[in-house]
Amino acid sequence: MKPPGKDGGVPMLVQRVRDEDDDEPQFKPLEWGIIRRLLGYTRPHAAQRNWLILLTLFRSAQLPALVWLAAEIIAGPIARHETSSFFWWIAGYCALALFTDGLFHFRQRYALELGEQVVNDLRSQIFAHVQRMPMSFFHRVKLGRIISRVTSDVEALRLGIQDSFFVSIVQIGQMCFAATVMIVTDWKLFSIVLALAPVLWSINRRFRMRLSQHSRAAQESFSRVTATLAESVSGIRVTQGFVRQETNAGLFRRLLDDHSRYSIALARTSAILTPLLELNSQFFVAILLTVGGWSVLHHGGDVGVLIKFFLLANQFFAPIQVLGNQYTQALIAMAGAERVFRLLDMKPDWQDAPEAKDLPRPAAKTGARIEFRDVSFGYDPGRLVLHKVSFIAELGSMVALVGHTGSGKSSIINLVSKFYLPTAGELLIDGHEVRTLTSHSLHRQMGMVQQQNFLFAGTVLDNIRYGRPEASDAEVHEAARSLGCLDLLEALPQGLLTEVGEHGGGLSVGQRQLICFARALLADPRILILDEATSSIDALTEARLQKALMALLRGRTSFVVAHRLSTIRNADLVLVLDQGSVVERGTHEELLSLEKHYAALHRQFVQVDAQT
Repeated sequence: MKPPGKDGGVPMLVQRVRDEDDDEPQFKPLEWGIIRRLLGYTRPHAAQRNWLILLTLFRSAQLPALVWLAAEIIAGPIARHETSSFFWWIAGYCALALFTDGLFHFRQRYALELGEQVVNDLRSQIFAHVQRMPMSFFHRVKLGRIISRVTSDVEALRLGIQDSFFVSIVQIGQMCFAATVMIVTDWKLFSIVLALAPVLWSINRRFRMRLSQHSRAAQESFSRVTATLAESVSGIRVTQGFVRQETNAGLFRRLLDDHSRYSIALARTSAILTPLLELNSQFFVAILLTVGGWSVLHHGGDVGVLIKFFLLANQFFAPIQVLGNQYTQALIAMAGAERVFRLLDMKPDWQDAPEAKDLPRPAAKTGARIEFRDVSFGYDPGRLVLHKVSFIAELGSMVALVGHTGSGKSSIINLVSKFYLPTAGELLIDGHEVRTLTSHSLHRQMGMVQQQNFLFAGTVLDNIRYGRPEASDAEVHEAARSLGCLDLLEALPQGLLTEVGEHGGGLSVGQRQLICFARALLADPRILILDEATSSIDALTEARLQKALMALLRGRTSFVVAHRLSTIRNADLVLVLDQGSVVERGTHEELLSLEKHYAALHRQFVQVDAQT
């Protein structure tokens, strides 16, 4: 087997995934700013949060109180053989224990509920934020990374809130209350216990950065695993079609190995820290017994005080080990918080201007006038894909966009849809510069049918109604009937109530396209975009659509990207694009007579139609 590197095949792919610049957070310790921001999500649940804090403080005091009471029973009634008072002491201890456990139940319950509420709020905010992002965001950020933020990273935050945060408060409070009791009892003996603090601090500091690095690396590697898994499942047809199963499996195994290495490194570091903390605790207990025992044996010390210190010392030292474990979990939660907040803080490349107005909708059914004035555009501003494109789509006209792959057809569609903004020049809709219009008002007056359309989980009826959610069942049926495809959809196993699988699974390509046509018709748009929308439909199905499609296009301004003559020849304006520029324009007949670019493309269209 070749070593990872340039000649290593799959390992090189792993290296590419690992080195990709996704603006991941750098390694750094816990930050109070992030913790404070995270706690801000508890404000809507302030009453529950405040009760939880109160119960947590009670819990912190109750455990040392139980130990103190047990020590008093041993040093008091038991040592003095006082049978009469012994049972009263035991009854008091049992009552305090029951009260402690009762409060512990409510503390756990409130912590779980608060954690879930914060997680739900975070996930809702992430979803809403992602929904508002422009298309450039989805071209730049991997699907798997978005899913990882909503799932594993937020789950780490949930554990951090439910466990690390409140458990740590309990443990720290327990140490403070135990220390208070020991100081009041014998401050000199407590000074021996306190001598442990610098040692524990130095151990904690030594391991803190190492744990921080390993935990963040483990989170990042898991994010790569999630991204690759999502990509592989989405592209399973290509994977199987090109017999890439073994190659992709090798890539995935190496990503898993990568994640495993970081996770094991994190576990090993934690496995060193925890025993060290416990060893130091036991060592200082031994010192305490030595000094305290010597005082009892040779200086008339009180054995009851020694018993009390011995029990309370455990309450003081035991939290140190718990806090060591919780610190590891807190680092994982911190890594998740950094990633989640990094996503939430991502600003869109552009957004509607504060003074943007809604696009007016005329009372009469009419299309929109769309004008490109020297529009240039690039997905990367330094690399233009459209160069000074100018044309006018009059009210109710049909504009056909033709050209080879990469010529700029889809870019024009994206600009008309305001998925992107022009890099230079002006795009006017009904005389309004597109930058001065709100996106939602434009999209409400627009319908789009693409070659690869997305169908949502639900019934055929639900997917058609997506174009206008308030539409009745009768209106949905009428939209399908107007397209001449109602009989085809009713022929499905449960008719329009047939459940649609993921991405339209279980339906043919033609059936999916028909559903999307009906969805666009139901929306009753002023602007209609057909992006190679009939290239996946057989000639017989397309023939049934043409008459209804012409009725759909009538009175609407439409942009059509197509490879079939039946769609293009009826266009009012045909734009021939080549390398981002309009090289020819006119009607079908006018361009044929020029015997240039369009004539050459026309011969290709004829061949395509002949084959279908």
